[in-house]
Amino acid sequence: MRPPEDAIEASTLTGTALPIAQEATIRRYVRSLVKRHRKMFTAVVGFHSVASISGLVGPFVLGALVESLATGSAGMGIDVAAGIFVVALLIQTVFTRSTRLRASILGEEVLADLREDFLKRAVSLPTGVVERAGTGDLVSRATVDIDKLNHAVRDAVPQITISLVTAVFVAIAMVVSAPILALTWLLAVPPIWLSSRWYFRKAPQAYRAESATYAAVTSSVAETVDSGRTIELYQLEQTRIAETDRRIHRWVQWERYTLWLRCRWFPAIEAGYLLPLAGVLCFGGLLVIHGTISLGELTTGLLLTQMLTEPVDEMLMWYDEIQVGQASLARLVGVQEVQDPETDSDLEPLDDRLVVDDVRFGYRAGKDVLHGIDLDVAPGERLALVGPSGAGKSTLGRLMAGIYAPRTGSVEMGGAELARMPAENVRSQVALVNQEHHVFVGTMRDNMLLAKRDASDEGILSALDSVDASPWVDTLPEGLDTEVGSGGFSLSPGQSQQLALARLILANPHTLVLDEATSLLDPRAARHLERSLNAVLEGRTVIAIAHRLHTAYDADRIAVVEHGMISELGSHDELVAADGAYAALWRSWRDAD
Repeated sequence: MRPPEDAIEASTLTGTALPIAQEATIRRYVRSLVKRHRKMFTAVVGFHSVASISGLVGPFVLGALVESLATGSAGMGIDVAAGIFVVALLIQTVFTRSTRLRASILGEEVLADLREDFLKRAVSLPTGVVERAGTGDLVSRATVDIDKLNHAVRDAVPQITISLVTAVFVAIAMVVSAPILALTWLLAVPPIWLSSRWYFRKAPQAYRAESATYAAVTSSVAETVDSGRTIELYQLEQTRIAETDRRIHRWVQWERYTLWLRCRWFPAIEAGYLLPLAGVLCFGGLLVIHGTISLGELTTGLLLTQMLTEPVDEMLMWYDEIQVGQASLARLVGVQEVQDPETDSDLEPLDDRLVVDDVRFGYRAGKDVLHGIDLDVAPGERLALVGPSGAGKSTLGRLMAGIYAPRTGSVEMGGAELARMPAENVRSQVALVNQEHHVFVGTMRDNMLLAKRDASDEGILSALDSVDASPWVDTLPEGLDTEVGSGGFSLSPGQSQQLALARLILANPHTLVLDEATSLLDPRAARHLERSLNAVLEGRTVIAIAHRLHTAYDADRIAVVEHGMISELGSHDELVAADGAYAALWRSWRDAD
């Protein structure tokens, strides 16, 4: 069976996907994990070494017993053999239990580090990178890939370590006790080596492709659910179903291919286990007949060969699980390879003036959506961006908020380019609120403190009151201590939007970009809230992406965006008098209203 013909990288399956880590990056990260946990890792190896040595007592004792019975000599008696075996078994049991306990703790600690490292990097990723990649890719890494790593880190890594220690001591024991019989183990090398080399040459890429195609399925489903109303409005149900089916088909193809690889590999290595056993029995039997070795040595060698089968089998089986985990690890560590934009921490704006100079920008190479935009927004000014859907209003808003960097031209705040300022500095100067509002699991207070860690309860309540949230906040069963989000008090979309706006008020940036910030409220409530915000936002610069034209009516200036360019710029009265595109939009909206 050949791999699917459409074997393509994740970037073509999920848009401009986040990168997948290279081998060198993975090795560096694994070394750092080992270094962090070297004490516990050393303890696991040390304890299991004692357990493995204790386990080797059994074959030697049984071999000596068989030899004494076969020769009739006054060697080791059954009582003595049984006593030694029991003592060795107890020691092995105690140290094996300690090994597995420490290995489990080690696995949990490593997994916790993996999660924390991924989360730290994920939340610090440039916002533009995350938006381009889409939420499906990042969510898939944070859920599916971490879930796959659970099994690999908790079980596979400790088991491989334990099995490797066992195999080393068994091999040493075999070479010491019956070196001539140890040669029969070479019979296992061809089937195991050749089949494993074939398998591990194909498996890593296949597992990565399987993870990527599953991420594409996740992304498609998430996007469809999030945009359900839009899909129904434009009757795109069959298109989305066909796209999801296509991605599922790709995923199933890779799933079948990885299963086919395992079905070819497993029988080959099973044959590799049987050949040494057969070799010891046949070759060892001949040696016993010719008096080269004793029956006791043959017994010991046969038992050691059988003992070696289990750790080798464990290593190979768990190494296969490591391949699945490695593909997920490559996706998790891949976020470390996202290059942060070059910034200057010393760059500070001289004032609050926002200047957009000949900006051109596109999401894809060679296809700009903004063409030569020029704007000069004075401190404290209210600017409304209006225009038809798809004209580039939201894109321009994101550029003015420092989310994206322009392809050419510049967006400057007080003479300092936003693209060259550190993200935390930009967020303290200008903030964006759009239709995507998040309620985090925790209390109302916790959700508000995300904007300002040292805010007092009075400040929080004042911010909530300024967005007309007091009526429902006052009814919460435990006030600001009420748990909200998943498993807690459920907030409506409108309440979530008010919470987001209250966080913005609490953060207190001097420039705000509002992209349909009140879209989830009914028109009357939205109008009332906007009037309330006008008083709170007095003195701040506000760029409002207006779909309800009463927002534009209240603005100091209005920029009409059409086909990625500003076609008109002026006050409401000036643009109505000009009888251009804005005047037509205003009459259409007014008559419909």
